[in-house]
Amino acid sequence: MDSIITKYTASCLLCGRPTTDQHHLLLGKDRHLADEDKLIIPVCRECHMFIHNDARTLMLGRVLGQIAWEGKYGDREDFRKRYGKSYT
Repeated sequence: MDSIITKYTASCLLCGRPTTDQHHLLLGKDRHLADEDKLIIPVCRECHMFIHNDARTLMLGRVLGQIAWEGKYGDREDFRKRYGKSYT
């Protein structure tokens, strides 16, 4: 896994257990763009299920993804052009 969020991909970003999954910070139609932009975090299965079942955590991930994207690729307007929306 290649991520712009962390270089430490062997452990779950939330709990520290071994990584079994990768979570895309942007979902749905934006998932393929998230793959291209490396907006992925390493997670274990339990934390991955938690993320997908908690709306606040999903939104926090989107905000984190946008902030990381802007730090690497451009500004808020560039993010809006690429993803069609802004989370910050």
